[in-house]
Amino acid sequence: MQVLFINLALAMIGGLMMSRIAKKLNLPAVTAYLVAGLLLGPYVIGALNVPGLGFNTLEQVEGLSALSQAAMGFIAFTIGNEFRLSQLKSMGKQAVVIGIVQAVFTTVVVDIVLIALHFLFPSIISLPAAIVLGAIASATAPAATLMVVKQYKADGPLTKLLMMVVAIDDAVGLVLFAVSYGVANAIEAGSVSVTGMVLEPMIEIVMSLVLGAVIGYLLNFTERFFHSRSRRMSLSVAFVFLAVGLSMIKFEIGGVHFGSSLLLVCMMTGTIFCNVCETSEELMNRVDSWTVPLNILFFVLSGAELDLKILSNPMILFIGIIYIMARSAGKYYGAYLSCVSTKCNEKITKHLGITLLPQAGVALGMSLTASNLGDGAVIRNVILFSVLVYELVGPALTKRALTSAGEIIPEGKTSARSKNKPKPPISLQG
Repeated sequence: MQVLFINLALAMIGGLMMSRIAKKLNLPAVTAYLVAGLLLGPYVIGALNVPGLGFNTLEQVEGLSALSQAAMGFIAFTIGNEFRLSQLKSMGKQAVVIGIVQAVFTTVVVDIVLIALHFLFPSIISLPAAIVLGAIASATAPAATLMVVKQYKADGPLTKLLMMVVAIDDAVGLVLFAVSYGVANAIEAGSVSVTGMVLEPMIEIVMSLVLGAVIGYLLNFTERFFHSRSRRMSLSVAFVFLAVGLSMIKFEIGGVHFGSSLLLVCMMTGTIFCNVCETSEELMNRVDSWTVPLNILFFVLSGAELDLKILSNPMILFIGIIYIMARSAGKYYGAYLSCVSTKCNEKITKHLGITLLPQAGVALGMSLTASNLGDGAVIRNVILFSVLVYELVGPALTKRALTSAGEIIPEGKTSARSKNKPKPPISLQG
């Protein structure tokens, strides 16, 4: 137990100290936390095998997965706050179109490139692996994006649209992955499962939205019995924990698997709560303040989980580089084309695709499911490599894009205690 607490303390202190270095280099704090995790992980300081000095094994890091799940719950809950009715009326249609089109476009681009690679070099990557990797490519990491937005107090049409698109992206990604995974299984087994390809992903999305809505309404109802701000904040935290816990329940009836998505459940909880509770905005801000240490631990642990051994496998590096290039092109041009079709203004059209590059937790979860395929190890390692690259580079690119769009005030011209107020205001329409 003492080693656990020492490790957690070092993780937070290391992440915070590294953020001071990142500030000098004009890098986002989230990048510093990930680097701190890499250094404290089992391949650097942890490799010294000194108890309490870093994480000695991946099992130690995985043993703290409850903290990571809780952090993801609060991140999703906060993103749900972006779906206020006032914002949905002004940009809801554009967010839905862009969220769907860019995700599908990315999957198609990566599929075409990797399937072509399969036919050119069948021994390098199998057809099922190529198809599944295309679907995983659609997923965008909401955590890194949200941290950059909060650190720099980013505000404006691009930021608001980005948060909505990231949320929609996860729902679309679940469907794309389920269909692609079903096709990959059919190729390997020679049989098609309509249940796995269509029914189960639809059940997961519907269950997630219904469960999240119920929890959101219950939170609003229960809040009315308390008038103290601290107690209402504590109640909000308790309900997010409840949403995380209930979203993890899985069961099977008649061969059909039932379950829900942690991200979608918590996003829906936040969406319902922010639209039915008059004081939701203030409570959201208080919950955000409470979860800052939890978010730091989440990213440090994410960095410690990154497997550096894959860097010694040239074949994985080769496939990974092709995957990263194809996915980056798919995200950028998918967002660009969908922004043009929905008549977004020039700054949004130019910069949105760059902000959608980060990839982490959702993709890793999909790759874990795909590890059951014959070429599952290749899928897992390619995604691990891409996450390593995207998580270290993605936040800096997101910051740069938001700054270029005028929604982040350049460093040194804003206070951490005051809200960023970019000028002049930019409309969504061109």
